[in-house]
Order: sequence, then C-alpha cells, then structure tokens
Amino acid sequence: MQPANKKLSPLWQEYSIPRERMTARLREHYGIRDPRVLEAMRLVPRHFFVPEALQSRAYGDHALPISANQTISQPFIVARMTELLELDGYSRVLEIGAGSGYQTAVLAMIAAQVYAIERIGDLAREAQSRIRQLEIYNIVLGAQNAVFAALKPGMNYCKSGDKSLYKISYDYINSHGKDRHGKRLGQYYIHGLGHNIGLDVHDPGDYCKPLVPGQVVTVEPGIYIPEENLGVRIEDDLLITDTGFEFLSERLPRDPAEIEKIMAEAARARTGESSKPN
Repeated sequence: MQPANKKLSPLWQEYSIPRERMTARLREHYGIRDPRVLEAMRLVPRHFFVPEALQSRAYGDHALPISANQTISQPFIVARMTELLELDGYSRVLEIGAGSGYQTAVLAMIAAQVYAIERIGDLAREAQSRIRQLEIYNIVLGAQNAVFAALKPGMNYCKSGDKSLYKISYDYINSHGKDRHGKRLGQYYIHGLGHNIGLDVHDPGDYCKPLVPGQVVTVEPGIYIPEENLGVRIEDDLLITDTGFEFLSERLPRDPAEIEKIMAEAARARTGESSKPN
C-alpha cells in the first residue's frame, strides 16, 4: 500500500484543539523531541482513522478499537515508534500490520516512501481508501490554496496565460500525485476553476476578463478519477477586494470526516423520509 502525499494540509478544522493538546502532551509529558514527529502527529487527522462513534475520543491518551477486533495504538506509542526510527526525507519504510492506516500516514509525513502490509483484507482496503482520500483531498486543497495566494484584481480564469488562476490550479494538480497507472492527475481536472456569482448561481461572464473589486466568484478545483470511484471538489465563494479577496464561505466544514458525517446524516434522513407511509 502506497502512502498519501506527505504534504497533508493543516486545515482540519474539526478537532483542531484536541489535536493540538495531544501534540503538547506528547512533547511535555512523554518527552517526544523530534520536531518532524511532532509536526506529523499535529497534522494527520487521527479521527479520520477511527469509527465515527469514537471520533470524539480520537485524541485521548489511549488506544481505541477499530474493525476486525483490532486497535489503533495510543498516540504516544505511534509517536515513540516513529521517533525511534530516526527517519529523514530519504528513508524507505516497510510497515508490517497497517491496521487503520494511521501509523502509515504519520510515517509518510516524514519518510520518502512507506510500504505497508496488512493481513486482514477488510482492514487493508479501509486503510488504503482512507489514505488515498486524504491524498486527493490535500492535492485539491493545495491547488485551491495556490490560487488563493495569487488571487487579486487583474487575475483571470482563462485556461492559459501569466494571469491565469486556472493554470495555477492545473499546474499544482498535475505536479502532485499519480493515478493507478503512474500518470499525472491533470487529466482528471475536468471542469473549470470557478464562475461568477450574481442574480444566478452561475452568472454568465467572460472567463478571460480580469477580476475587479466588488466581483463575487467561486474557486472550486476538483479531481474525479472514475476508475477509483473517487472524486473531490472543494468550493469557496469569494468577494474580490481592492487588494485581494474576502472569504464568504470560510465557516463551512473542510474536514473530510466532518463532511462525510454530514453526508451520512443527510442520507439517513432521506432514507427515513422515503420509508414513511404516504
């Protein structure tokens, strides 16, 4: 199993405070000193690797049960084992027993390559799926952040040119990650970067026209890989200002686990409504 892209985003809004407290406990109580290990533990969303019912306990000082009567190790155990390996950016790691995939994700933040083996088929598939979702999510989020760094009046949504925000997002996606066949991911960026917002949700407009203060637009890069039945699209609404932009959608959840929880609750609600007698 290949690990996720090691540049996992720090923008996991849900459980950010418990994760910071866990990292502080590892440093101050358990004496974990390697800054790369502490940073990996701070960034990897541990709650994404435990059952939904236990996510609120994910950052506690204990192990937790997962599928197949197995456990996800106590955070200190994960951090200490990783620290003892003395990894660097050139290291290659073979992990025996991937379990939930959490240790794999932490290792992949530091080492050049991580190969993980899991004897329980269901666990292996679940771990691989989680790590791949995180990888694609972080690539899309990285592309969006690259656009935010360049977004200001005068830029545009053209497909090419030195003022093209689309090109910035495409180049990021096409230079991060691969598909199952080792091909770049740009081919799976199948829609535009965004659109104008006005009286209609999708207001018509010239995508090559420079952005101007007062304009409201979306920024929504995405990757859709049919062969993997995997798609991620992150949309934000922005107001263009004189010097940059203002978020209009910053309070919306970005954490994959939180988004999946909302989607699952909506699906259950729809199922309940459809089963009611007429």
